[in-house]
Amino acid sequence: MIQYSIRRRLLSGLLCATGLIHMGQAQAASPAIEPVRIGMIEGLSGPFANTGEAVYRNLVWAAERVNARGGVKLPGGNRPMVIERFDSKGQTEEALAGLRSAVDQGIRVITQGNSSSAAAGLIDGIEKLNQRDPTHSVVFLNYSAVDPSLTNEKCSFWHFRFDAHADMRMTALMSVLKEDAALKRIYLIGQDYSFGQGVLREAKRQLGTTRPDVTIVGEELHPVARVKDFAPYAAKIVASGAQAVLTGNWGNDLTLLVKAAREAGFEGSFYTFYGNALGAPSAMGDAGVGKVIAVADWFPNTPTAASEAFYQSFRQRFPKPEDDYVHMRMQLMIEALAQAIERAGSMDAVRIATELEKAEVTLAGQTARMRAGDHQFQQPLAVATMDRQGAPGTRFDVEGSGYGFRVVRQLTAKQAELPHRCSMTRP
Repeated sequence: MIQYSIRRRLLSGLLCATGLIHMGQAQAASPAIEPVRIGMIEGLSGPFANTGEAVYRNLVWAAERVNARGGVKLPGGNRPMVIERFDSKGQTEEALAGLRSAVDQGIRVITQGNSSSAAAGLIDGIEKLNQRDPTHSVVFLNYSAVDPSLTNEKCSFWHFRFDAHADMRMTALMSVLKEDAALKRIYLIGQDYSFGQGVLREAKRQLGTTRPDVTIVGEELHPVARVKDFAPYAAKIVASGAQAVLTGNWGNDLTLLVKAAREAGFEGSFYTFYGNALGAPSAMGDAGVGKVIAVADWFPNTPTAASEAFYQSFRQRFPKPEDDYVHMRMQLMIEALAQAIERAGSMDAVRIATELEKAEVTLAGQTARMRAGDHQFQQPLAVATMDRQGAPGTRFDVEGSGYGFRVVRQLTAKQAELPHRCSMTRP
């Protein structure tokens, strides 16, 4: 287990944080120091570019922390971490092109997350690459692609998921929804691809089990990243008489949906997977107070001193309000990778993957471990409700909006854990 002090990092690391990645890249030019290169394949242009840039900031900050303590310890000397960007443009084929480019450049650690379809394509592509050329195998770290099948039917020795999958998130969300006694009518809406389809399917299953008295008054799937005006969808929601909306939407597809619903006069609640940032709180404004519920592995208003120091250090590194979107799981992912490489004693992908199966990391009071059977990270989950900054339990707001999220339910890693159906083939 690794434990790192946020305050100690602030005293030493933040003084030089802005130059650490560039320093690592400069050192890479020297043949004596080969950096640990991580290829981030993500949508950095197009409608979801803001989510890709948010990921990049998180990975840069995590790499800076590793570099601030001397880098990754390997035989022959410590090595700096470097994050290298490959723009998938939000398309699976472009993600595969990014994979080929990264591999051609000698990168052996790939990370991606903002699309389960792209993640599935990368898993398949990496399986084929590693079978064809085992001496240059690649390991894939997934921070956000949460289609449950990726660690079940499509599980792979080379793939590790560091986010809770959609069924785990839904179970956490339902632990709060089931206590909403006034709720009798709900509308389900999502993005029309594997993740969005899976969210609606699991929502119906869990509603039937936990709240059979709730009627689903609407069920809708819409194209991903192609709807510019959600007013027609909002009109259907209002006309249905729904008291709540449940959605797995993310990025602009969520922000535009909640904005349209507010403008249409919808006064119900939003049960969301990602309603806690990227413009959604400001889009809802006062209409979202007490009505937007989100689930995550961690929230800035988690009521511990270690969590508060962690969040404040991120805000010092990235002070612009629009950059305010920190992911604990991405920080834990990079710590787990550094641990695995050091234990492996090399950049060999098989050795790294074998050590990642044993990863257990702690940061800012958050402890998580990798489950070897399916490579699904096991970590606490929390559910939070939108409130005005300054209200009890809401010290920090989101993106300078004046609204933050107050934690109302915390699940331990054991409580959040679900069984798997993975039958993994190992090299």
